[in-house]
Amino acid sequence: MQSGPPRTSPEPPRPVGIKDIARALGVSIGTVDRALHAKPGVNSMTKARVLRMAESLGYRPNLAARHLKSRKVFRISVHLPREIAFFWDSLREGIREAAAPFAPTLQVEFRSYPSLGEGDVDLFRQALDDGTTGIIVAPGDPASLKPWIRKAAKKSIPVACVVTDAPDTQRLTSVSADPFTVGAVAGEFLSRCLPGGGPVAFFTGWLHTQDHAEKLHGFESSLETFGPRLSLSTIVEAHDDEQEGYRRTIQLLKAQPGLKGIFVSTVNSLPVLRALQQQRKLGSVVVVTTDLFPKLVPWIRHGSVAATVYQRPVSQGRIALQALYRFLVDGTCPPQRMKVVPHLVMRSNLALFLERLPVDQEGLDHATIAIGPVAEPPRVGSPVSAKGAAGGARRRVKPGTRS
Repeated sequence: MQSGPPRTSPEPPRPVGIKDIARALGVSIGTVDRALHAKPGVNSMTKARVLRMAESLGYRPNLAARHLKSRKVFRISVHLPREIAFFWDSLREGIREAAAPFAPTLQVEFRSYPSLGEGDVDLFRQALDDGTTGIIVAPGDPASLKPWIRKAAKKSIPVACVVTDAPDTQRLTSVSADPFTVGAVAGEFLSRCLPGGGPVAFFTGWLHTQDHAEKLHGFESSLETFGPRLSLSTIVEAHDDEQEGYRRTIQLLKAQPGLKGIFVSTVNSLPVLRALQQQRKLGSVVVVTTDLFPKLVPWIRHGSVAATVYQRPVSQGRIALQALYRFLVDGTCPPQRMKVVPHLVMRSNLALFLERLPVDQEGLDHATIAIGPVAEPPRVGSPVSAKGAAGGARRRVKPGTRS
């Protein structure tokens, strides 16, 4: 039996262009161009027909070509925390990916401050005075940024919030993994893991940050709905600080020996896990974490973490840059809030997520080798844990804590 000719993959469909819309409507290319770009010289009925046809044909404007043709240079200033590095670096990578097609006429400058709410106002003030065209920021304290976002609006400098939000301001849009949903998913998962009920704890950064507060509300909502026998016994604000997170976990485990579950709603989960290990509570306390990064992978593989809610920081960065860019280029207003669907990652689907995360995969081999072939997470005091939970982020100790 002779085999037939080798199969070839079908070529991807050609993008729909202005000529296709003009041909479908029987109008001139100039008419379509004026209608799509809100130029004068076309009546409202014709404009509506053009826009409807463009949508039905799947037309997508070539923003890169349009921007390069205009020769106008846009400067976007990106203000993100340094800590905790593995999360924010992934978000920066998404912004870089989205900006790359528009270089060199789109310039992106990354500015860093220590952590959420520390130093972001000073960076914002600098950006307003140095010719910045647009700003991407993660508000740690929305109230302190509110007057500066108002000043940006007066200077026609659009502001896109990412991860966290400043809702009662004149910002253009916000992009985040819907925080209420993140908390609700974690709460439902814990409820299903603990049908017998018992006390559970919620670890966060700062409850005055809207993102963190909404995660708590979602978590509480799911416990009420799915886990009526579970009780939220403790809420810990660890301020995304490694030492504080570790110390507060030790205190919690000694005060509540019957604790059944913990949800860490920020990326600062490794100190909690190390404290659980030190107190020999791994396995007896069900742990749900947030996000996915190389040093967390072994804990998921070995069952110490039941699941992690992945907030897709690369996608958040990419969407924020694209939304801000489109507004600058052609005035397209994005929705007030743009929500990224979070993913629940467990041991059963971990490999699939790692295949789709080439940015994170680079550090994964290092984390696995450091632990070695034995099926257990790194021990407290080992070379791995001594480097710090944030993959090199500086350790800080802040005065004062509250639960």
